[in-house]
Formats: sequence, structure tokens, C-alpha cells
Amino acid sequence: MKKNVFYLVMLFSAFTSCNRDDIQNNPTEIGLTQQDPLTAKQINDKINESIKATGSFSWKKSSDHFVWSAIFQGNKVASIGFGSSFDRSLSPDGNSIQNEIVNIIRKTEGKKNDILLSSDKYLNQIDVVIEKEETLIALRRMKGIRYIEPADYRYFENEKRFRGETAKSAISSGCGYDIMDLNSVDYTTVSPNAKVPWSFYKHNITDAWNYSTGAGVTIGLIDTGVSPEQSLLGANFNNGASSGRTITKQGVYVNSIWPWSSGYDGVDDQCGHGTRMASVMAAPRNNKGMPVGVAYNANLVVYRAAYNVVLDGYHEQNGVKTAFTELGNNTNIKIISMSMGHIFSIGKIEDGVKYAYSKGKLIFCAGGTTTSFTNFLGVIFPAWMPETQAISGVKENTSNQKCNVCHAGAEIDFTYQMERASGSEIPTLSYYNGKTDYVGGSSVATASTAGIAALVWSKNPSWTREQVVNKMRQSATYYPTPNSNYGYGNINVLKAVQ
Repeated sequence: MKKNVFYLVMLFSAFTSCNRDDIQNNPTEIGLTQQDPLTAKQINDKINESIKATGSFSWKKSSDHFVWSAIFQGNKVASIGFGSSFDRSLSPDGNSIQNEIVNIIRKTEGKKNDILLSSDKYLNQIDVVIEKEETLIALRRMKGIRYIEPADYRYFENEKRFRGETAKSAISSGCGYDIMDLNSVDYTTVSPNAKVPWSFYKHNITDAWNYSTGAGVTIGLIDTGVSPEQSLLGANFNNGASSGRTITKQGVYVNSIWPWSSGYDGVDDQCGHGTRMASVMAAPRNNKGMPVGVAYNANLVVYRAAYNVVLDGYHEQNGVKTAFTELGNNTNIKIISMSMGHIFSIGKIEDGVKYAYSKGKLIFCAGGTTTSFTNFLGVIFPAWMPETQAISGVKENTSNQKCNVCHAGAEIDFTYQMERASGSEIPTLSYYNGKTDYVGGSSVATASTAGIAALVWSKNPSWTREQVVNKMRQSATYYPTPNSNYGYGNINVLKAVQ
């Protein structure tokens, strides 16, 4: 049901489809007179034109000059996908095509070194440095090239700058270190002294706990990491009624504005978003008077893959790609949840998603969370991909009224109730130990639904991914005929685990 849009400040967007230049000549015969690159403002304006006019934007459908300009304005770094498959192990022609790509770049650029920035171990994907438009033209007409696109063009950062906002505000979406006391009407206390969010009762999660608590299932979370100050997502992950499980923290994000920088900056959340997602998904059924997660006995592997939810720069996109491939190769992982994204496709992340899916992982992605000036957008990337389950948030007691900042569309698979008439959202652990907060948008809906999948899979450990998804569909509002904008709707979790 996916065709073609999180807790991401989803800026509006896109680009009038331009036909690729029809170049027939040999690379050495191109004889191109180098043009000046388009400015970042011109690039963003055309992207915005396209999304407003057609609902989407594609680098593949853009002209050579447009793509080269975006590469030039993005530190001259390009991402190239090649070969007969995204999977390097399934593409015998991959290495030879990579060598050919590098040789063409050396020839047209007149360089022998400083060309290949990175070569993915598992995917047929490389990042290269390109300065000349003739190099881009030669590469785009090569056989075996699946895509070539800017690897460090910062659409969101540029858009914010053009609107007169600071660079810091451009990269802060989804982040927060707030502490909020919970309103007593938004939770119920259960043994041993845990606060159950109001939404759990709307989906019959507490009744489902009589059948499954997520034990034996491991969820992979791709986000901004987990707070080192939140003990219930650390040393006290096994607390109260939660026992015998593990939380593992990985860091694959390089905190630098320069693509050529290296060295991961650790596993600790420096945004706050990842901490809240981990909480609603799998916080322990604790004895400390704090909120509990949906799958309170599931294992958790958390990847710090980006600074925040806007996958706008080289290291953000590289980190997410790496997280997907590593989780795909982790045989303990059954479910992957990511509440981050972009308004248009990113080739290397698309490859990473497909790789993880090919390894049998059940992938949940946020359908989109927006601001007042971007509320016309549909489902975001990568939630629109057929390999993912796209999730959106809806208002209390409905399956077809999106939350005030949530996206809807034909690609949505499930919904989760996360916004009350009072405006309250979902109670969660704060970044700080012993403190609470609220969280909303399609982000929390996605993390909660991933937790629901863990309950279903834990109850039926021999099931395949397809069986788990089918059971979730059969237990949802609109089964067997999905709603045109809200998929199968809200899941009755008790029904899903019986």
C-alpha cells in the first residue's frame, strides 16, 4: 500500500522534474564548458516547487547541472549506488563497477588521490569527491549506476537560513531536555509502582500483558542514543517486574560538519529524542513511580546514529545507513524502529533499509511530524518505502483523526492514539533520572507500535515477520480493508496476542 512522506521539523519542499541530459559521447569527448553552479537558494526553490506541484522530489529525475550544483554546494561529495543489487554479496559485478567509477573520476578530474571518501562493506555504495560537472555527466550515463546524488547537501539547514533562522535552530528539531510533572489523569499506577500511560488502555496493552510482556524479543532502535543519566535505561533496566533482559548501546555518528572527519562520538543521547523513544518502547515496569514502556521485558539495542531527527547532513545519513546494516546483520534483532527521516529519498539509507529487510527484520518508521508551515506534506522517507511499516499518531478515541502535527497518507500502515482532547500526549521518562516528561507526534506512535510488535512476536516466537504483521492487521480497526489515509488503524493489542 506504499507508493511514494516524524519527529522531524518537516520543512516544505521540492523540485520540478527536469530531464537528464541525453549525453551520447565518450567521457573523453564530452567537452563540456564548465558552468557556474546554482546557488543553494536556487536549489531549494526548485525542490520546493516540485514537492508543492507533484508531492515529491527525485534526484534521479533532475538535470545533470542541478545534481552537480547540489553536490558542489554540499562539500563536493556525492553518494553513488551501483551494481545489479544493493547487497554487495549478491552482486558479482560490484567491485568491477566500483573500480570503473573511480577510474572515470580520476580521468575526468585529473586526480589520482582524494577521490574515494568511503566504500561500504555490505552495500554497493560509495561516497566520492567530485568537482567537475563533466565527471557527474560521465558517471550518470554509466551502466550499473543505480543512483548518484549529493551526499552532504543540507536542504533543511539552508531552508532555515533563508527564513532568517539560526543554524542551531535548523538542526534542533525533535530535541528537548524538558521535565514535566505528569497529570494524574494521564496515567494509572500498577504494581510494583509503575505509571501506565493513558494510551495503553486505549489499545488494550495492559490486558495483553497477561499473555506477553516482550520477553525473548530484541528491538533495535535507530535514533539519537540514550541518556547516560536515565538509570531505568541503564543500570536499572531490569527493575521491578522487568528481569532477565539487556540494553545495549552503540554509537555510529560522527559529530562534525566535515564529511572527511572520522571517529564516532559515543553512545550518549545529546538531543533527548532517543531517550524518550526507548522509554515508551521498553522502559521497565519499575518500582520507582516512573512510566513503563509497552514491551517492558523486551531487550533493546539502541544506536546513536544522528544528532537529531532531521537526516540532513553527511554524517547523519551515513550513521543511519550504518545502523540499518549492522542491525540487519545482528541475528538477535527481530524489530527495528526509527522515528527520523527526510522529505525526499536518500539512496544510501534506502539501501540500508532494503538490506535490513532482506535479513528478515520488521521495520517501523515514522510517517511524519510537522510544523504549521509544513502541514501539507504527506508521508516522509523512509516510511513510504514498501519495506517499512509507516506509523502515524491519531487523537484519542479515533483511528482517522491525525494529531495536530502528524502526517497521514496512503502509505500509512497503522495508527496509535497519542493526543488527548486536553492536549496531553504520552507520559515518558525524562532525560534525567527520576524525572518525567510527555512526548508526541508520529515519533511516539512509531516507538509504541514497535513495542506492540514485540509483544506479538514474544507470544509467537516461531512466527515469521509476515505472520506478525498479519496478526497486527487482523487486530486493527479497519481490517480487512485499510483506510485510504490511516492504513489498518489502531491495533487492539489484546486481540493481537490471544
